[in-house]
Amino acid sequence: MRTVNVSSLKNNPGEVLRFAREDMVLVMSCDKPDVLMVGVNQIDTLDIPGVRAALATALFNEGALSLARSARSAQMVLADFIAHVSRLGIPVISQTVVEVQQDMDTLDQWLTS
Repeated sequence: MRTVNVSSLKNNPGEVLRFAREDMVLVMSCDKPDVLMVGVNQIDTLDIPGVRAALATALFNEGALSLARSARSAQMVLADFIAHVSRLGIPVISQTVVEVQQDMDTLDQWLTS
């Protein structure tokens, strides 16, 4: 296990992340253990059935990953991932009322041309 302090994490996060991919990293704050970082590949978490899909779904729902990247991360075909998140009540497209109205106006223009 490696130990780093918060300032090391702030100053060089890339290095700490590289450490965490290889070994656990304990982040100390004010000489007290604060955070334990463990690379997901170290503990084979992603190989547990359903974990990839759950992680990809959470990241998509939070807006951290696009729909296509989430599907790839879940190792699912895009159409299957869309069905998956739809069953969970997660909207695939999020638009404001104004954006929907603009799209409808554009569609009306195309249909009358």
